[in-house]
Amino acid sequence: MPIKKILIANRGEIAVRIIQTCRQLKIKTVAIFSDADRHAKHVQMADESVHIGSTDLADSYLNIDKIIKAAKQAQVDAIHPGYGFLSERAAFAEALAQAGLIFIGAPIEALRLMGSKSAAKQTMIQAGVPCVPGYQDDNQDETVLAKAADKIGFPILIKAVAGGGGKGMKIVHNAQDFATQLDSAKREAMNAFGDDNVILEKYITQPKHIEVQVFADQRGNVVHLFERDCSTQRRYQKVIEEAPATGLSDATRTDMLNAAIKATQAIDYEGAGTIEFIMDGDDSFYFMEMNTRLQVEHRVSELITGVDLVAWQIHVAEGGKLPKKQHKIHANGHAIQVRLYAEDPQHNYLPSTGLLEQVKLYQAEHALVDSGVRSSDSVTIHYDPMIAKLVVWAKDRKRCIQKMQTMLNQSAIFGVKTNVGFLSQLLTSKPFKKHQIFTNSLDNNEIDLSQPILPEVVAIYADYLLHHQDNGSVWGQVDGWRLQGKIPLHLELTYQGQQQYTVAWEAGGYLVDGMSHYVVQTNDICHVHRNQVQVVHKNLRYEFSLPDHEAKVSASNANAIYAPMPGKIIAVKVAVGQQVEIGQTLVVMEAMKMELELKAEKEATINTVHFAANDQVKADEVLVELED
Repeated sequence: MPIKKILIANRGEIAVRIIQTCRQLKIKTVAIFSDADRHAKHVQMADESVHIGSTDLADSYLNIDKIIKAAKQAQVDAIHPGYGFLSERAAFAEALAQAGLIFIGAPIEALRLMGSKSAAKQTMIQAGVPCVPGYQDDNQDETVLAKAADKIGFPILIKAVAGGGGKGMKIVHNAQDFATQLDSAKREAMNAFGDDNVILEKYITQPKHIEVQVFADQRGNVVHLFERDCSTQRRYQKVIEEAPATGLSDATRTDMLNAAIKATQAIDYEGAGTIEFIMDGDDSFYFMEMNTRLQVEHRVSELITGVDLVAWQIHVAEGGKLPKKQHKIHANGHAIQVRLYAEDPQHNYLPSTGLLEQVKLYQAEHALVDSGVRSSDSVTIHYDPMIAKLVVWAKDRKRCIQKMQTMLNQSAIFGVKTNVGFLSQLLTSKPFKKHQIFTNSLDNNEIDLSQPILPEVVAIYADYLLHHQDNGSVWGQVDGWRLQGKIPLHLELTYQGQQQYTVAWEAGGYLVDGMSHYVVQTNDICHVHRNQVQVVHKNLRYEFSLPDHEAKVSASNANAIYAPMPGKIIAVKVAVGQQVEIGQTLVVMEAMKMELELKAEKEATINTVHFAANDQVKADEVLVELED
């Protein structure tokens, strides 16, 4: 039966992306929203919307009963779960079936089977799909797990059975650290998934993450839409994805694609899915897990194949057969996606919350901007801090990188810290260009991302002041521009602790602090918003703050540990009177889906502990006070 109306059980950019395809198919859409999302982009785009509850996920986007009630109220035919939230919950699919609603996702049994990493691995071993050596039995006794780890051989990887996104995942390099890391992994897993069971796997020291997009219909037909390379990761979170994977031999690619088909057939699958493999240095590859849903990075597969995967999902959910047979699906050109996040690369990539004062995302031919936010929206503590996905296509990888760099250079976001500059550095780095980035390269600090200030960068901003600012605001400044042969400008900027530059202009060029003569190039860019400046030079981004003497600043010091953002205390590792060393973990807190370790900045004695485990804290609250 044709689906005429869909409720989207999700939010943000994936809800927007699903609505776009539904509009093309002339299918009505219903959005759900929490208190925090009342005015969100996906709510305004949908044909109808239903308030689902508070910002508490259990009361809104994870509340199955409320979602079904909203679906009944709106009289929809089907529910699309997007990714995350309830997209891989067998209980959700089962509840929808009992309510007479179509679930645009995987079959219940496949969700249940692949939802357990241990059961998934056992199934793949039986199906003859290569798997990483490890331990995936039900016995979770710590002694049994420790013996299994010794047998596998260190380093090993601890992985939550119900995990995803790096939650409950720890690398253990030696037996001495096993118990501590196991405890941490189990605690994370219980907090995130309500299940602290784990499996153990041999840790591959230079791993590549290659995954295959698969699709199946209700008639048993299965196809692949080629592979994606998702090796550029930080803390197990993908940063850059591309398709097809570069550096695979034809024989390895064929074997991997065939293994993905075999894995999909082994579980009687239906709909969109992804078979994730880990690959070592000798081109051997092993099954990691199956994502029984649409992936965040599905767009790169769409761009190289010309397929709309959401349209396929809806078609298959209606009972239709696959729109294309395998021999009709071809890979053309190259596609790259970057994930643009509200986070602060200068401070350990902590999520950055606040008002998005200005969001300017560059549009280009054969490129996509998937975003669930706009200027004047807010990034809150309640949800994932993704701002947008930028996706580009070109005839080859080199041109694709150049095109993505242009998109980043021409984009600017003000109001929160972002990883735009970090993405630019990655794209221009030799390891990325030579395809020598592994899933642990960023975490091991193997890529030099240092970015010292360059005099020409200051000159670019001075040039902006001279030619683009209102003349009155420049000429009228004390120590401003002077109409002489050389026109000095005392330019006060803050950049990684360096500030106050004297710039002189002469004959179309600039002197910065008396050094060298710089001519601004046509491809240099200066983005300015209020007192924030972003200069793009040679594909790298430099962010400055102009003096803002009225700004109220709250900062920590060595005598106190402050909460960097709102969140929940997971563990307090110290007691009053205890002596601590530099770098010792004092408090572990959870915020924005991350577990943060807050450490001592000096040798000291604990004077006061203000909070206990499970307490909720606000940003900048004092957690622990210390004394010499």
